Amino acid sequence: MARLDGQVALVTGASGGIGSAIAKALAAEGCAIAVHYSSNAASAESLAARIEALGGHAEVFKSDLLAAGAPKKLVAACVKEFGRLDILVNNAGAVLGGEHYLELSDGAWAKTLRLNAEAPFFLTREAFRVMKNGGRVINISSVAAQFGGSARSIHYGAAKAALEAMTRGFAREGAPMGILVNAIRAGVIDSPFHGKFRKDMAKRVALIPLKRMGRPEDVASLALHLASDGGFITGQVISVTGGE
Repeated sequence: MARLDGQVALVTGASGGIGSAIAKALAAEGCAIAVHYSSNAASAESLAARIEALGGHAEVFKSDLLAAGAPKKLVAACVKEFGRLDILVNNAGAVLGGEHYLELSDGAWAKTLRLNAEAPFFLTREAFRVMKNGGRVINISSVAAQFGGSARSIHYGAAKAALEAMTRGFAREGAPMGILVNAIRAGVIDSPFHGKFRKDMAKRVALIPLKRMGRPEDVASLALHLASDGGFITGQVISVTGGE
């Protein structure tokens, strides 16, 4: 019997590298997957088809998490489809506006905070309402929260730092309900997110003690552990950063 048989997971941003790897890892253990995407429909549909082809169950959900009320509607749609929600993976995130901080617009700041911090807050709040018999919330943070980001991503680092603070706060509130809340602080991962900055990656990778980029599966394996076996782990920010 697979470890997550009968459970349902909502993975936001599942069409991306880390999200896709997490969705596949959970599905391999029997978990039904709500595959969320915002704009990459082809990748989301392809992921769901792969999960179904391997004997799993996946449904695709489109939602712009920058839109007012979107988190509440997304959780409600997931519960309507599957009848329950056991695991929430707040993976969707991006640097919205990559200008130098001296040129960063108010709108880019607001959208980056909304996607990386505000949306996970409201998704988690809605998940708490339906996780009647306990559950797991896994937030995907970034090493930018540790180092503060670069001159072009300070706003992203700030948003991820807020996500880590929320992880600790929600863990405290969720404990009496049997809901465990943790964050994975991902380092430089070989995914489409960092692919946009590949020309600058050599210098960045040289700073990593292991001298290589991580793989999406490195993050997914920890997410699977927290979703299935980590029954005494909550309120933690665990780094998958190659030693940084």
